Amino acid sequence: MNRHDEIRDLLKASRKLFSTDMVNEEVNNIRGKYGIITEDIDIEKDSISRINIGKTIEDTIDKDEDEEYEEMTGEESKTDKKQAYRVSGGIIVLHGKDNSETELTTDEKIAFQETMDEFISEVSDIVDFNKLNVFPKNVEWSGKIIEFDIEFMFSIGEENGVYIQGDMINADNEFVQLITNLNTYYDKFKSKWAKVLADRKRTND
Repeated sequence: MNRHDEIRDLLKASRKLFSTDMVNEEVNNIRGKYGIITEDIDIEKDSISRINIGKTIEDTIDKDEDEEYEEMTGEESKTDKKQAYRVSGGIIVLHGKDNSETELTTDEKIAFQETMDEFISEVSDIVDFNKLNVFPKNVEWSGKIIEFDIEFMFSIGEENGVYIQGDMINADNEFVQLITNLNTYYDKFKSKWAKVLADRKRTND
């Protein structure tokens, strides 16, 4: 049983402990099993003032998951605010700590439009784009190049680079040229979105 399972079991036991349907024997069993201290609470009183232990534990679970996500990815927590915008058929998602960090500026809208147009012009014109995610310290963008049945991902954070995925790809001259084009265009992508991140940081500071 992992740590989160243990916390959720404790949450369930805590809620049961503070319900009005419990008898003293059941209360003592739960106290002993989970080490729950309730010395200052009179379970038998109808006017019991309950603290929201369940809410506290749920907050702890969220906090633990957030910290683990940040440690693994170096990115902000998944529970931060985010806002998606549709721009000429593509979707850009801004992630931030508050609403001001998730507002799309005109320059960012133009950068996203240029990014899609340039990709079609310089890499492949038969492509399905996924969402472009803008985090405080990273930008990730992916999609599928239909002609070669491969998926690509661009990242400019700590795990920066070009990533591709596909099955049994024929490494002919056309495919080699595609990979060259992807790598060449990535440099332009990285430069453009690194500037966007820098501008967003100055604005939010």
